[in-house]
Amino acid sequence: MPTRHDLTVASYNIHKGVGTDRRRDLMRTAAVIREIGADILALQEADKRFGDRAGLLDLEHIRRDIGLIPVTEQGTTDAAHGWHGNLLLVRNALVQEVHHLELPGFEARGALMADLVIKGQPLRVIAAHFGLLPGSRAAQAQALLAKIGGLDNRPTLLMGDLNEWRQGGTAMGRLGQHFTASPMVRSFPSRYPIWPLDRMMTCAQGALLDVATHDSVLSRKASDHLPIKARLRLNEAIRAAAVGSS
Repeated sequence: MPTRHDLTVASYNIHKGVGTDRRRDLMRTAAVIREIGADILALQEADKRFGDRAGLLDLEHIRRDIGLIPVTEQGTTDAAHGWHGNLLLVRNALVQEVHHLELPGFEARGALMADLVIKGQPLRVIAAHFGLLPGSRAAQAQALLAKIGGLDNRPTLLMGDLNEWRQGGTAMGRLGQHFTASPMVRSFPSRYPIWPLDRMMTCAQGALLDVATHDSVLSRKASDHLPIKARLRLNEAIRAAAVGSS
């Protein structure tokens, strides 16, 4: 049964707003985001791939009408919404620190890390998009772990399009040193999902419950990926410590 401390978390590769009908419709993408109803949402391919990598979404519309705000560093003026196409949207959260990580590999890939306090709970959220090549994914997983190893210890959630369709893939095996993977759900391609490319993982300080795709008439058309969604529940000790320090 959900508790008032549970967080609704989701990950969605929006395919730059291009749907299975080959039309770019960012308002349709925003409508799916509204349907999901997440407290924390990790987006991939939220920016153009080339040139100034300009962001594609109407963030003011999403802020005003959906109640989600982008996680950005103070003073950021780049045209891009996120970092290498990764964008974090949060609801009623205090953003304490943001980390940008350029990931190694054949393709330009990155991860966005944000230290938050949400519903009175400290949480580190990582949004990532791994590469298509197994060797690149393994190196990218190792780079994430190295970055985490240099930061303070707090509950951590990893979400994104990891391009891993096996639970025992090399990247998943490496990430398993720090994270526990949620059950795999088939999210790609959106019309007839076969492969579980989109993943969520959490550390031992939390659990992911009710993991599923957000499968609707609209989400099957809006992107080539279905969003994935879950409830994140942090340990009672974590919540008690957060309340005690507030």
